[in-house]
Amino acid sequence: MTVAPYQDSDKNKKQQVEQMFDNIAPKYDFLNHFLSLGIDKLWRKKAVRILKKDQPKRILDVATGTGDFAIAASKLEVDEIVGFDLSEQMIRVGEEKVKKRGLSSVIHFQKGDSENMPFENESFDALTVAFGVRNFENLQKGLDEFHRVLREGGLALILEFSKPKYFPFKQLYRFYFFHILPRLGGMISKDASAYSYLPESVMAFPDDQVMLDILRQTGFTEVSQKRLTLGIATIYIARK
Repeated sequence: MTVAPYQDSDKNKKQQVEQMFDNIAPKYDFLNHFLSLGIDKLWRKKAVRILKKDQPKRILDVATGTGDFAIAASKLEVDEIVGFDLSEQMIRVGEEKVKKRGLSSVIHFQKGDSENMPFENESFDALTVAFGVRNFENLQKGLDEFHRVLREGGLALILEFSKPKYFPFKQLYRFYFFHILPRLGGMISKDASAYSYLPESVMAFPDDQVMLDILRQTGFTEVSQKRLTLGIATIYIARK
């Protein structure tokens, strides 16, 4: 069974994900930083440091949400960052954040489907995505699109939640993820389904070596990973 936010809905996963992020957009940033104790900011900084070595001029930030990764990447010497997302409400929050930071000349937002993107082949020097690929309806279609829009030699950086492996952190993490986080997230966002879907989607996602194999099969080379904070999250690094 496909893991989707609203199991009693007759909408497909893509439509449900769009609905979910539209619903939680006003509280999304607060909850992201609150529920992760701010560690998500450090994860993005690590990803940006990896990206810095390539000195990309044009970056596509897929599933950009409210633009946190795009804003972090704007510290590099870039010409343009396109923030691409399915949710209109998340983009609106992102546009306000970018405007307040004086970054509107660098970061532009566009609404659309990450599994069917409107960009030309080999349009971008680098592609980033944070906590978005597990929400794809068809992961392979999304990764094929990543490969298509990247130029030869371009870098894809995928930051995603993963599953800790070792006792006792694995057990503590699962207790927090399945019992504490959904209650707090649902209470604050007023969308209980969104924050019970989060741990379910992480558990269903093919992380670690399985994800690396999928990236290789998609056509990426020099594929590697960096596990973060005892395995809570992973940065997947893949070059075209």
